[in-house]
Amino acid sequence: MLLLVLGKGKTGSLVAQVARDRGHSVRVLDFRENNGASSLTGPTLAQIDVVIDFTNAEAAVENMRACLALGSRIVVGTTGWYNRLNEMKALALRRNGGLLYGSNFSLSVQELFKMTADVAKLKGYSFQIEETHHTSKLDAPSGTALTLKEIMLGVQPGAEVTVTSKREGDASGLHIVTARGDNDLVELRHESFNRLGFAEGAVRAAEWLNGKNGVWDFREIFEQV
Repeated sequence: MLLLVLGKGKTGSLVAQVARDRGHSVRVLDFRENNGASSLTGPTLAQIDVVIDFTNAEAAVENMRACLALGSRIVVGTTGWYNRLNEMKALALRRNGGLLYGSNFSLSVQELFKMTADVAKLKGYSFQIEETHHTSKLDAPSGTALTLKEIMLGVQPGAEVTVTSKREGDASGLHIVTARGDNDLVELRHESFNRLGFAEGAVRAAEWLNGKNGVWDFREIFEQV
């Protein structure tokens, strides 16, 4: 495939490296080269199989709008834009494009989501989510933490779920889910030592999306990648 990676930050650069290692051709654009989605034109996107976005929330919305309006396919690993999700879904379906988004593309985090749903079944417990990321991460709480909270409240509406966020150094990502009762405590912990798991998941997501039209949350399809 020919992939277009948007974002030359630490994760975007690693995505490009992983994609090349998996035998794909890759083009990469940073925010200066693609300011306001200016490079996402019909002639450019006609050559691209799948776009992968790891930019920021504002840029991601512009990039999605440009890609989906032309019926292209885009994987979005950027978070912080989900207040525009319904708009992007509608555009993808109207233009017959492909949108695959996720708050976390690590396959092991997807397993954490599944285990969290089981823990959330506990009655009479209070729940806490702690997340720690690098200081350059702008959104807080993280998209992963918000997904964990959404999962818990989906299983047990009205449950007490508190979220705390920390920004420290170059931390790749730590999420701790705690269920505390009167007699005991259950804890789930996921720590990323680097960004490779995110990058591999994003590239595998792009491989899955190639040739498809529609909208999916990575949580729905991760077992297929």
